[in-house]
Amino acid sequence: MRDCYKILGVPPYASLSEIRSAYRKKAKILHPDLAENPDDKAFNELQKAYEILTDSRSRQIFDEKFKFNQETAWTWKPKKDTFDYRLWLLERNDDESMVKLIVFDLMRGNEEEAVTIFKKMNMERPGFKMSRWFTREDFMDYGFILSEELVLRQEYYDAVIILEQVIKMNYSYDYFRLFFPEVLGLARHILRNNIEGQLPDELALDAWERALELNLGKSDDAFFLEKMADIYERMGDIQTADICRTEALNICRK
Repeated sequence: MRDCYKILGVPPYASLSEIRSAYRKKAKILHPDLAENPDDKAFNELQKAYEILTDSRSRQIFDEKFKFNQETAWTWKPKKDTFDYRLWLLERNDDESMVKLIVFDLMRGNEEEAVTIFKKMNMERPGFKMSRWFTREDFMDYGFILSEELVLRQEYYDAVIILEQVIKMNYSYDYFRLFFPEVLGLARHILRNNIEGQLPDELALDAWERALELNLGKSDDAFFLEKMADIYERMGDIQTADICRTEALNICRK
């Protein structure tokens, strides 16, 4: 087995986020269904390397074999007397710098800080959007990785906000291709399983209203409308609840 890190094009101290992003980018180049000159051997090698490095035990065994020192690898530490890019970003306060700081932390194993800064920006600055400061491809990769980290921390509403941007952008500019079902699956899982009872009614309504614009499917749309009807009933808005239930019924009949 060759060096898994070299196959994926990441350093030995790469975070899981970096590994996932690198895999997606290379898979789009090597996958037999997508590549102009498919290379089955290279793609299979890429898959094997990805499986090893995303499983903690397999990665530990691999690292021990290749004598990588993981004890200091997971934390990003600038060398002495060198420009500290992260510190420079922290000293700034504009949206672009904060977005770059989020991605910098996200891709260097400092996911907790990335999530904290993202949530802070969303709360303090209406209209804050990461997508403004990156190419579409980069934003979709970073956005999806950030949404996964938000889900791990049970920050479901924020994950929906990011996934909505990723999904809509992919509809207008096909990028994920092979991985798009994974993106839709994550959004669908959150909206069906992690909204009701875990968010205030107002945020739940907003999440399901956003979901209706994502083309997740008729059964999903009917499900969201029924859940919205339940909330409107609790609020005493029977008329709107009836409209939601009627729309859900009409969708099921089509």
